[in-house]
Amino acid sequence: MMERAESVQKLYTRMRLWEFPDQFVVEPTDGSSGSSLAISRADGSMSLIDEIPECTSVRVPKIQPIFGVVGVLKLLAGSYLIVITESECVGSYLGHPIYKITSLKILPCDHSLNNSPAEQKKVETEFSRLLKVAERTSGLYFSYDTNLTLSVQRLNTLGDESKLLPLWRQAEPRFLWNNYMMEVLIDNKLDPFLLPIIQGSFNHFQTAVGRDIVDVTLIARRCTRRNGTRMWRRGADSDGYVANFVETEQVVLMNGFTASFVQVRGSIPFLWEQTVDLTYKPKFEIVRSEEAPRVVERHFLDLRKKYGNVLAVDLVNKHGGEGRLCEKFGDAMQNIASEDVRYLHFDFHRICGHVHFERLSILYEQIEDFIEKNGYLLLNEKGEKMKEQLGVVRTNCIDCLDRTNVTQSMIGRRILEIQLRRIGIFGAEETISLHTNFDENFKILWANHGDDVSIQYSGTPALKGDFVRCGQRTVQGILKDGWNALARYYLNNFCDGTKQDAIDLLQGHYIVSVSRDMTPPSQTGGLESIASFPLALSLVLIGLFFATMSLRQVRNDFRHLLFSVIWASLSVALAAFVRANGRIFCNRPRLHKPRP
Repeated sequence: MMERAESVQKLYTRMRLWEFPDQFVVEPTDGSSGSSLAISRADGSMSLIDEIPECTSVRVPKIQPIFGVVGVLKLLAGSYLIVITESECVGSYLGHPIYKITSLKILPCDHSLNNSPAEQKKVETEFSRLLKVAERTSGLYFSYDTNLTLSVQRLNTLGDESKLLPLWRQAEPRFLWNNYMMEVLIDNKLDPFLLPIIQGSFNHFQTAVGRDIVDVTLIARRCTRRNGTRMWRRGADSDGYVANFVETEQVVLMNGFTASFVQVRGSIPFLWEQTVDLTYKPKFEIVRSEEAPRVVERHFLDLRKKYGNVLAVDLVNKHGGEGRLCEKFGDAMQNIASEDVRYLHFDFHRICGHVHFERLSILYEQIEDFIEKNGYLLLNEKGEKMKEQLGVVRTNCIDCLDRTNVTQSMIGRRILEIQLRRIGIFGAEETISLHTNFDENFKILWANHGDDVSIQYSGTPALKGDFVRCGQRTVQGILKDGWNALARYYLNNFCDGTKQDAIDLLQGHYIVSVSRDMTPPSQTGGLESIASFPLALSLVLIGLFFATMSLRQVRNDFRHLLFSVIWASLSVALAAFVRANGRIFCNRPRLHKPRP
């Protein structure tokens, strides 16, 4: 067994990228004796070479250090190599360094485009622009030594055989962000270059409680099965995979003990959507309503297999559009409710309003029995299991961002206090709030976590973050929420369509094929070819400006009243037209056909 363990090739931790005119070469520079990887710039083909090609005055390469190979993406006429050009160490997970990707670079292997038809070049250009958007992907983390896709409990239950496999073979596919991009490297058996990456969040802090040091880490793992942006990915697909599904793990190290508690969030698990149409809050539309019970059942069957018992906490409103979704969710849950799967509705806005989040204690009283019964993972100094987590709390609101994060942080706080009492660091009635430094760091930990998850889904930090960060609602926090709400409106309507396309390309949800009808946007005709929201907004503002100026002159000349009415009417008419034709002005996705 030990012989086999020693024979497993480790991941390369330091590399050098050589950019030759005809090929890219990735050279290991971490002291290993491994071969270099050569990628043709003509067709993306790969091979291992023992020596770096000779440099001449004609073949002067650009050289730079890189920190990992993310993968390769094949588009219409070329392949694209994705590498990590900058990273920073953000902490450790079970003693292993964790790195955050701060810069990606996408290198085209598209020389074959030189001989491609003009139409194909146009389409390839459109797709390559999406990859430029993908370079700005946020919240990517990796480790050379441990598997970030697995919780502490799942790592603890890995068998000896599994522990000897390369990290990418151990990984949980749901949370492996570069799963699709690694396929070409896997086919070429390039294990030392196969670096598993997650998207989510990683935050931690250390604090002293008396003479004891408590180390708290919070990890978010975003599922890739229905990945996307807020308005463009809602609800579930027919297989039960939901939008914005995130596994959050709170890990605590104290006096040699290791404790872990996992929560999950995810969109309401049946088919529904909000069609982007320039309204602030588009209508909720339930799609194929008759399939809801089957999709809900599939979703919770999957959760049962992965986490054990499930308590679904639904935080949406009972009235309005949210009320329709809530009613449908509750009805579907009645068919599958059992000792293993429970459903609890908690009308967050009615009970807590916009400022009284301390009333979440009412919710905790209702779920306390489930938490006590299903527990958390606890390992002693020898790594032996003293307790294990038998179930999971699944929390959702509409976006699974703001209300959800406030609720999850409350549950995380209560669990941490229980764990500290179990180890003997806290007394029977002692709480985190009695330790000022501990309390402040814990709030910041969860606030940063909520911001990270929110930015990836909605484009802005979380709302209600002032309560998580400060323990109370503040005027500044409310004003900030208003600004972020406006920013979400703009991003969701005019930027996230393109971002969604980029995500679909990276995740393999859309496979580029020569046989598909892929007319680039530049060839669309009519109004859509010239319409844009900034132009429409500018015209409306100009109209209102002239209407105001005319009104100011009414006292001098009554005719200005007529001009004011005309300008105001034009502005209102244009605004109404923009509203009625919102789909034209929105930046909607161009990729309409899913991966087969």
